[in-house]
Amino acid sequence: MSTVYPFDESATARAVIDATGRLVEWNEGAHRLLGHTAAEMVGRPAAELLADGSAPFRPREVRWDGMLTLRHRDGTMLPVWLLVHRRQDGDGSSGGWLVVTPVAGDGPLPYDDPLERAQLLQSPCAVAIYDERLRLHRMNSAMTEVLGLPEERVRGLRVPEMSGRPYGDDLERHLHRVLATGRGHDVRSYLPVGGDGPAHACLARIAPITDDKGRVRGVCVAVHDFTDLYLAQERLQLVNEASVRVGTTLDVTRTAQELADVCVPALGDFVSVDLLDPPEAGGEAFTERLTAPVSLRRAAHRSINPGDPEAVAKPGQVDVYPAHSPQGDSLAVGHTIIASTENGGLAEWLSWDKVRLERIRQYGIHSTMSVPIQARGLTLGVAVLTRFRRSDGFTPDDVLLAEEITARAAICIDNARRYSRERETALALQRSLLPRSLPRTAAVEAASRYLPAARAGVGGDWFDVIPLSGMRVAMVVGDVVGHGIQASATMGRLRTAVRTLADIDLAPDELLTHLDDLVVRLSAEAGSEGGTGEVGATCLYAVYDPVSRCCSLARAGHPAPVMLLPGGVPQEVDLPPGPALGLGGQPFECVELELPEGTLLSLYTDGLVETRERDVDSHALLCEALAVSPESLEETCDRVLQQLLPPGGALDDAALLLARTRGLPASQVATWDIPVDPALVSPIRRQVVAQLGRWELSEAAFTAELVVSELVTNAIRYGSHPIRLRLIHDAATLICEVSDTSHTAPHLRRAKTWDEGGRGLLLVAQLTQRWGSRHTAEGKTIWSEISLVDEE
Repeated sequence: MSTVYPFDESATARAVIDATGRLVEWNEGAHRLLGHTAAEMVGRPAAELLADGSAPFRPREVRWDGMLTLRHRDGTMLPVWLLVHRRQDGDGSSGGWLVVTPVAGDGPLPYDDPLERAQLLQSPCAVAIYDERLRLHRMNSAMTEVLGLPEERVRGLRVPEMSGRPYGDDLERHLHRVLATGRGHDVRSYLPVGGDGPAHACLARIAPITDDKGRVRGVCVAVHDFTDLYLAQERLQLVNEASVRVGTTLDVTRTAQELADVCVPALGDFVSVDLLDPPEAGGEAFTERLTAPVSLRRAAHRSINPGDPEAVAKPGQVDVYPAHSPQGDSLAVGHTIIASTENGGLAEWLSWDKVRLERIRQYGIHSTMSVPIQARGLTLGVAVLTRFRRSDGFTPDDVLLAEEITARAAICIDNARRYSRERETALALQRSLLPRSLPRTAAVEAASRYLPAARAGVGGDWFDVIPLSGMRVAMVVGDVVGHGIQASATMGRLRTAVRTLADIDLAPDELLTHLDDLVVRLSAEAGSEGGTGEVGATCLYAVYDPVSRCCSLARAGHPAPVMLLPGGVPQEVDLPPGPALGLGGQPFECVELELPEGTLLSLYTDGLVETRERDVDSHALLCEALAVSPESLEETCDRVLQQLLPPGGALDDAALLLARTRGLPASQVATWDIPVDPALVSPIRRQVVAQLGRWELSEAAFTAELVVSELVTNAIRYGSHPIRLRLIHDAATLICEVSDTSHTAPHLRRAKTWDEGGRGLLLVAQLTQRWGSRHTAEGKTIWSEISLVDEE
């Protein structure tokens, strides 16, 4: 609720004219001046008071003052000086006019009056003196220049009547406070002064004027203009704000939008950011000045109007900017260019682009400033700032400020692009190192997912499914410490090492021991090359045999797998954690589990279950996702990721490998104990052929007979008793295995022309899909695989 002060309304003639030209207010001062009462004048056209009946001022003027001849009620013509203020409604449209003029009546004050004795009128500061009624008594020439009104005409008016704007009421309240309390008061403001002139930062120092007895007889107002200091502080604050608000992420589009947001409305009413498309992979960025026409992609824009109606291009749209366009010219010369409709700087471009010409006319755009976005010698794009609501054009200080903010944003945009390139490179490297598809095996049905970190970048997570001899399969999940290309490269070396070690059929604990030695060597190499010398990783390795349904597992600092038995509930496998890879010299423990057919194993990296954005137990969520009724593993993978990872992506990269075990029926396995007698090889061959006939695999009998003959003969001749032959088959492969207790592994050799032996293993290698040997606790096993599927 506003305070009402006991002002003398008859000292000022005041009238309000609405937008239609009719009088809606008429005060006692107007009655005193022209003799008409409010009842007689309210609702009548204001033009009736004019001697010639014409309109004295232009409708779009903010303030007008001058002499007019008005009609008195008695019919006489009265020359009157009037001050007219245009009023605005809340939506900015014209709300009519306020017309004021002082009414003569006060004679000259005595010489010894305190208001006359106030010797401040020759001060270089703008000074005004107000009487006890808070009406202007005197003001010096400096204040006359500030207000843009002659002293002799406005003497006797109140502050709101001279300003015609709401801030006049605020200042008058401060004057009344000093008048009532007798204590001085300072007021800071940043407002337009002198009608529709630019805004100024002012300090108004208000002091009481007292007589000889100490009574307050008026107030003195001294105005100090500190606009330059104020604008400097505002520019510094905007630069500081830009350093905080721009570049909060490593996303190019987000950074461009932050640049546009920070410039509106501080520097422009509409700001667009257009960027050059980055060069193709391996291409060079734009280091030279560009020549028009230039193709730019709209990255972001921002307007003071909701919905950005001034925008011609949509985000993501590519536009071609010709010569003489602000964008093309600023990129061609490499520095900021200011163009306006007044100096004709936009004329040639607007004659070419009719759509933009219509937008400029529609919104009254009068000035543009194009600032090239450059960083580290590269040209990235251009920011264009336009003004239409602000009446002032761009100044040299605006140019410096816009270039400073744009330069900071350019560094952030370049950083974001460099990060994106490195991330894409690391992703491409990682994808090339990870399996594109998992192999189909008789041992397990498998599905996998890999998701890079949302913000930290590509890491070193990996997974693999490796077919082993004897229908067995190895499953591995690992995580290299760190992110980026180095982590991906290290992951690739470790994955290759695991596949190599798995190929020689090492037990899980032995394989991790060799892998630990490799990580130690990698750390030493990194240190010798000037790096940190620290390479760390975790790993889980498991081998499953579908014949025995036995699974051997060991881990090196990696999360334990979750197991779901048929008809059971998900539970974490009790597996010794083991040290992380790279510590060196510490043992790993292997655990063997017997898994019923249909058991679901979930192997994963810590990025899937470790997040700071969730308070719920992630392991419980994983178990809950796995416990849903059986369905395809692909759907299970999707459900696990949906339930465990936050909507915005994980903080760390995450890998998931699901495997459902299968069992090989005993009917698909045949075993023979072989006597140490070469003469019994022939009966063994016949038994093998007969067994293949029962399996309806007679088409493979000839090859299998030759392979069995060679492997059994070698075992009798060079191996140790007992000797065992085992045949295993599924729909695609027939496996022949010969085991003995000797630890000496066979090897291929090139037989000479006249040698009677030495060609057995070469024959096996030529006839089979692949062959090899593996060491066991009892000795060794020589195996070979014969394909049952036509190569065509």
